[in-house]
Amino acid sequence: MSKKVAFYTLGCKLNFSETSTIARGFEKEDFQRVDFSDEADVYVINTCSVTENADKRFKTIVKQAQKSNPDAFVAAVGCYAQLKPEELAEVDGVDLVLGATEKFKITDYLNDLTKNDKGEVHSCEIEDADFYVGSYAIGDRTRAFLKVQDGCDYKCTYCTIPLARGISRSDTLSNVLNNAKKIASQDIKEIVLTGVNIGDYGKGEFGNKKHEHTFLDLVKALDTINGIHRLRISSIEPNLLKNETIDFVEQSNSFVPHFHVPLQSGSDDILKKMRRRYLSNLYVDRVKRIKSAMPHACIGVDVIVGFPGETDEHFLETYHFLNDLDISYLHVFTYSERDNTVAAEMEDVVPKKVRNKRSKMLRGLSAKKRRAFYESQLGTVRTVLFEGENKKGYIHGFTENYIKVKAPWDPALVNTLHQVELEDIDADGLVRFKFVSSEIVA
Repeated sequence: MSKKVAFYTLGCKLNFSETSTIARGFEKEDFQRVDFSDEADVYVINTCSVTENADKRFKTIVKQAQKSNPDAFVAAVGCYAQLKPEELAEVDGVDLVLGATEKFKITDYLNDLTKNDKGEVHSCEIEDADFYVGSYAIGDRTRAFLKVQDGCDYKCTYCTIPLARGISRSDTLSNVLNNAKKIASQDIKEIVLTGVNIGDYGKGEFGNKKHEHTFLDLVKALDTINGIHRLRISSIEPNLLKNETIDFVEQSNSFVPHFHVPLQSGSDDILKKMRRRYLSNLYVDRVKRIKSAMPHACIGVDVIVGFPGETDEHFLETYHFLNDLDISYLHVFTYSERDNTVAAEMEDVVPKKVRNKRSKMLRGLSAKKRRAFYESQLGTVRTVLFEGENKKGYIHGFTENYIKVKAPWDPALVNTLHQVELEDIDADGLVRFKFVSSEIVA
């Protein structure tokens, strides 16, 4: 009888794509994949280290696995497993901890599924994480996450990702295109490009710093593939989002008018302390450039509050900066100290209470921005891709410019694209619409 394996993914879209690749490795070894809430022989938890909460949640998830099957073998992989392998190995119930290079070979470590008294650690020095493993997530959504790049050469003072994932390196263009074709062949309508620093695409394509391709080359090549209806760029650094890319998206067949551009702070003083590679004026320029090319484009922003040395004045500078910008929503992160980062040693630590208050203010601003963006799009005709879940009697979907819509549940709509006219905003903040025609776009 085949053994059963279950997966739990914490963190980013990149982690989801890698979990799918790891899962396909198990399937080749005749494991049957089951839901994490079901009884399994092996539970794999793909960890994240970006925030404090991800660390805390790990223990809860291990307990959840043990509840389903006290005798199951529990393995931890991912960023937190690379950064603090010994800490994870100490968690009651954990049997195996694999670092950045080992996680893709997890089945090699599973010859014996006997429970261990203490987790066994196989974790490389991060300098050894210099090879690339292509990944994509498929099968559980109407969209797929396609990994094109890994690692980061930036030295932002708050970030552990270079320590957890190593140097910047890319998939070969031919490999990315092959993976995209595989996804297209499975009737998936949308691909989201993911990576740690995707604007750096090309670097490390040959295991060194030699570049043959750039991010723009990648975008242009993907746009020619048949069967992909939508391509979405996930997060891209403002200094790496070039005019040529914006102009190409504007006239592209498949790329949608949605950009997620990390800012982190609207104060130049704080940006310098964070060692970001731009100042606020460059960010303003990127937003204006996108909006002049595509007035209906959706622009999402990452911002960190409570960084060491962020005074009330710095925070208000960020608040007003964002309030004045023509953006659509915010992802707000409350700064949390991470070991082995420069920022963790900085003085003028902002009290947690103040961090939380600032976070709440920016989340309020995000809701206001999203509402204003949605209102600006009412009366326009957009294409919606409908998702696969029945949520309290409703089906949800997203327009190409990332407006979330809702309609009474209809299974025939799942994974189809329809033209709709956006009509009004419901009490829950989602948009109601009417079909422009009964025909399916795709």
